[in-house]
Amino acid sequence: MQRLPLFSAILASTFLAGCLGTPEPLRYPVPVVKPTEKVRIPYRTVEVREVSLPAYAELSEMTVETAEGGIETARAQLWADSPVRAVTLELSRNLGQITGATVASEPWPFDSTADAIVEVRIEEMLTDRQNNFKLSGQYFVGSTDGSERNRARVFQLSVPLTTAPDPFAMAAARGQIIADLALLIARNGLK
Repeated sequence: MQRLPLFSAILASTFLAGCLGTPEPLRYPVPVVKPTEKVRIPYRTVEVREVSLPAYAELSEMTVETAEGGIETARAQLWADSPVRAVTLELSRNLGQITGATVASEPWPFDSTADAIVEVRIEEMLTDRQNNFKLSGQYFVGSTDGSERNRARVFQLSVPLTTAPDPFAMAAARGQIIADLALLIARNGLK
């Protein structure tokens, strides 16, 4: 008989702890950045493979470089979507808008194969100590029929945050830097 009041007390304290505890983390969407430049490429269709991110950048939490050079995650500041999925889709959308080609991320959704394949391997994606959003790594472009030469290029991009590591500024900077990467790939990889 005494177990019921004890169970009720535990349930009530658990409920109160949930109400009074730490607030739920907020999710921040990356705003769409419309490319302002068009680049003509020799391909009608382009497949973008799933973007490879470093382990810390695959997490939902936003990341910031500490004063000592370490990487800190912000547990209360989350990306609105899985970073791998979101970056892959952002890159595909931007490449399509910049080139006018039919661009889709893998798996390729059409019956025929794409004319070209783009693969991006990101080594660094975070806000640094100087409040710049940094992106670096390597991209690869290859034609599926061998008519164009394969390309492998390294890249290092940076976008200053409009305000000190603010999650909205970080999201806007990530949107801009992926648009910048798409333009770089269109100009130097797909052209």
